[in-house]
Amino acid sequence: MARFLLCFIVSLMLVQGQAQNWNASSIMQFSKDAFPVAFDTLVHFLRIPNDSHDSLAIVANVHWCEKTYRSRGFQVQTIYESGVPFVLAEWTIDSRLPTVLFYTQIDGQPVDPTAWHQPDPYQAALKDGNGAILDHALARTTWNPDWKLYARSVSDSKGPAVCLLTAIDILKKYGVHPAFNVKVIMDFQEELSSPKLPVAVADHRDLFAADMLVVMDGARHVSNMPTLTFGARGIATATLTVFGPKVPLHSGQYGNFAPNPVFGLSRLLAAMKDEDGRVLIPGYYDGIHLTAEEKKLLRQVPENAQELSHQFGFAEPEKVGDNYQEALQYPTLNVRGLRAAWTGDAVRTIIPDVALAEMDVRLVPETDGERLMQSIRQFILDQGFHLVDGEPTDEERNTFPKLAAFDYEVGYAAYRTDFDTPIGTWLSSALTRALGEAPLLMRTTGGSQPISPFITALGLPAVSVRIPNPDNNIHSPNENLRLGNFLEGIASCVGVLTESIKQ
Repeated sequence: MARFLLCFIVSLMLVQGQAQNWNASSIMQFSKDAFPVAFDTLVHFLRIPNDSHDSLAIVANVHWCEKTYRSRGFQVQTIYESGVPFVLAEWTIDSRLPTVLFYTQIDGQPVDPTAWHQPDPYQAALKDGNGAILDHALARTTWNPDWKLYARSVSDSKGPAVCLLTAIDILKKYGVHPAFNVKVIMDFQEELSSPKLPVAVADHRDLFAADMLVVMDGARHVSNMPTLTFGARGIATATLTVFGPKVPLHSGQYGNFAPNPVFGLSRLLAAMKDEDGRVLIPGYYDGIHLTAEEKKLLRQVPENAQELSHQFGFAEPEKVGDNYQEALQYPTLNVRGLRAAWTGDAVRTIIPDVALAEMDVRLVPETDGERLMQSIRQFILDQGFHLVDGEPTDEERNTFPKLAAFDYEVGYAAYRTDFDTPIGTWLSSALTRALGEAPLLMRTTGGSQPISPFITALGLPAVSVRIPNPDNNIHSPNENLRLGNFLEGIASCVGVLTESIKQ
């Protein structure tokens, strides 16, 4: 208690005489003044390709981050774990103050340039509401908050990373220090589930030591209201392959004789869920029990299920939960890709040799990824399939009429922080002061973030500050960031950096 009181007194001394100048009006004006440079910085950053699979592109992003933070007076070091880089930048204000660790994602998903409505996904295009490409110079003079910047990783998550950098610039311009020490960890393998992050955290606990973790990743609630998210689902992935004949066979000569693996895969997948979307695999939802108080809390998030369904183009939602927020509290079972033979102009009259389904499972804190994967595997066995490792042998093909392979990988765990913890109170107060309205508090997001090592190994409470617009086409072609969200993201970060932490 004495340490917390001392920290609070020191933090007040740092901001005393300045706090009255950092209200919603002044913060927004400071952010607008900084907007042109922030826009140019983001466009420049986006020009560096950042596909997680491209090691040379990742090196270029590492160098940009190192140079950018060093130029702002941060102590910067790059940690390599089995050849994978993590950049850590530190701004030490006073050793007596608490330390906040900010997590930023720098890598991005691959791109298919032919699916983008612009020549190059890494050359950002500024567009109006009708999709017309505008001159970047307009962002330095008169611009519309509903205009959007289109590029890979503009929302996930170079945009939020630049919001934090710009807020740091604003504080330095006016000679203001945060009321806490700042650490920023930059992750370059998030889209690959950050497989080396747990080892890096375990090996460098002293470097990552902090009191709180702020995650600069993820989109706002569908209402586009300022949003704080107190949890994220984990993830596991799997590949399910059903085998047919050794080679594709002519459908005329062998139809009605050779079994088509597409139908076997279809029956197997269909058996996993009922028509309302509930998973039928035994024990899949074990351990999840929402109390009446938790249900009430989830209902407070303002959204209409029918409007949300129609917005995305389907008649009615699945019924795993009573509403969208409740649905997020359960593990998912998703088919993210299917492959069997050929389609389109390449289609041919054959019986395919294999039918393959790529799957992902979003985990919640009450579930264990390994247990769920084993339950899916057992379900496949219970449907009469014989599971093989790799290609089946001739003996297996001649013995078992239903052959399949099931390969999986558990990525990272889910996390959840309570609303009424110091980090929640601090961030809620910061965004309310910066934006003039209280943020929406979400118990969890549907997406996944690889930050569980910080929580399990370091015991850090974590909350995500959401900046991008919900219709940002994350991971898809034509990913975008609304300029109004970019501006409010800068203001949000200024509010966070100028808010004292009351322990």
